[in-house]
Amino acid sequence: MASSSASGAEEARAPALTPLKLVGLACAFLALCLDVGAVLSPAWVTADGQYALSLWMSCWRPNENSNWQCSSTLETDWQIATLALLHGGAFLILISFMVALISVCTGTRRRFYKPVSVMLFAAVVLQACSLVLYPIKFIETISLRIYHEFNWGYGLAWGATIFSFGGAILYCLNPKNYEDYY
Repeated sequence: MASSSASGAEEARAPALTPLKLVGLACAFLALCLDVGAVLSPAWVTADGQYALSLWMSCWRPNENSNWQCSSTLETDWQIATLALLHGGAFLILISFMVALISVCTGTRRRFYKPVSVMLFAAVVLQACSLVLYPIKFIETISLRIYHEFNWGYGLAWGATIFSFGGAILYCLNPKNYEDYY
C-alpha cells in the first residue's frame, strides 16, 4: 500500500508537460502557419518576371509591356497530386496541433503524446513526397527556355515540413526520462 501511494505521489509531482512539449506545440503551430502561406503563395516558380507558377495558377506574359495571362494548374495529374499531398500533410498538422492543444488545456497530456507524434511524422512523409515530386515533374514537363527558380512558396512548404519533423521528434521524447532536469 505504501509503495502504491508513493508512486502516485511521484506521478503527481512529475511534470506532465515539459518545455520540450511546449516547443513541440509551437513547432506544430509554425508548421501550420507555413503550410497556409505555402498553399496561398503565388510564387512557387518564377522566371525573369515573365513566368510565375503557384499551386493554383500558371501565369506568363509575352513581354514586359503586356498583361499577365493565367490558366489553372489543376489540369495535370502531378500538380493535383502535389496539392493533395500538401493539403493532406497540412490537415494532419492541424489535427495534431488541435489534439496537442486540447490535451494541454484539459490536462490529459501524456496519453496524447504518441498520437500527436505519429500524425506529425505522417505529415512529414506526405509533405516531403509532394516537395520531391513537384520539382521533378516540373522540370520533366515544363520546358522554360529562360532562367527559372523555385521561389519562396516552395521554401515555405519545406519550412513547414522541417518544423513538423521537429515537433514530431519533441513529442517522441519521454518526459519521465527527463523529469530530473525540470
